[in-house]
Order: sequence, then structure tokens, then C-alpha cells
Amino acid sequence: MAVLGKLLRNRRAGEGGSAWNLPNLGTADTFDVHSPDFEPSGAIPLVCAARRVGGSELSPALTWPAPPAGTVQLLLVVEDVDVPLRVPVVHCLALLHPAVTQLDRGALAATGASDGVRILRSSISRGYLGPAPIKGHGPHRYVFQVFALARAVPDGVRGRAVDTARPRDVLRAAGEVLARGRLHGCYERT
Repeated sequence: MAVLGKLLRNRRAGEGGSAWNLPNLGTADTFDVHSPDFEPSGAIPLVCAARRVGGSELSPALTWPAPPAGTVQLLLVVEDVDVPLRVPVVHCLALLHPAVTQLDRGALAATGASDGVRILRSSISRGYLGPAPIKGHGPHRYVFQVFALARAVPDGVRGRAVDTARPRDVLRAAGEVLARGRLHGCYERT
């Protein structure tokens, strides 16, 4: 598998197609997102990586400040922007109550999510999917993004319930962002 990673080394989705750069999710107002599990741009610990690479598939703990007045919902998006595809892969998508300002480690599991957390479909399944980049592809950046929304994401998105809608359709349906924050973490398989 390391050979495939080396062959695809220069192919990366990039941040251009990430949620952060979608026109409907843009705003100049930002806030910081932190994790006690890793430093900004630091290595994501193995416990947060995918089971198939020896991890425990536990989402990292995250914190951010209270959102601005008028926030009715938070949208949390975790993307691998270095996957060798056309657009980043969504590793987790969730809607949060605006009072939520922190998530404990493992709070984004497909089953048993924390109070105020509604887990949606990701690119591959439901719930948090830990890092598991192609061996030898180099470091991958995982972007944990939180958007403070002035209006809730509709319950129906392109003819599907929001829980089962494709992640890109949910991202396009969201909008009127009051503020947003993000945190990068890295993971590599050599």
C-alpha cells in the first residue's frame, strides 16, 4: 500500500473545496477552536485514529467560545483536505445546539452522541471516522470546523432527511454564518 501512497503523493484535494471555502459558509468573524488532545497543526493522537490503523476511533475533545447572539445552530465539519480525490473527504458532520461549547473525547460517535449533538452522514458512514490516510502518502491535514448559523439547516435537503443527506448537500444548504472557527491536526502513516 505504501507504493500507492507514493504514486499519489502529489494528488491532494486541497482546501479550495473544503467547507471553509464554500461561499455560503463564509464570514469575516472567526473564533478559535482548541483541543486538549493535540496542538494546532500538531499530530492527532493514535487513540483518535481509525481502528484499522490501530486507533480507537475516538473523536478528539474540542472547545470553542460561546457563539455570537442570534446563533440558532452550530454546524461541525471534520474534513481530510489531503485525500487524493477531487474534494476533501468529510470525516464527521454534526449539528449542535448553540449552547454546546465543548465536546468530550468520543462525543461524536455514531451511537450514543452527547446531549445537544445530532450526528449526520459523513462521506463514508455516520459518526466520527478517525484518520487512516494511505500509507506513504505523506501527512494529511484534518480540519475541525465549527460554523455558528443564524438559521437552522433545513430538515429536508434535496429530497432527503438531513440525517441521511449527502454531506456536500448539507453544506450547501447551510448558510447565514455569523462566525466560524477551525483547528488543523495532522496524521501520517509511513
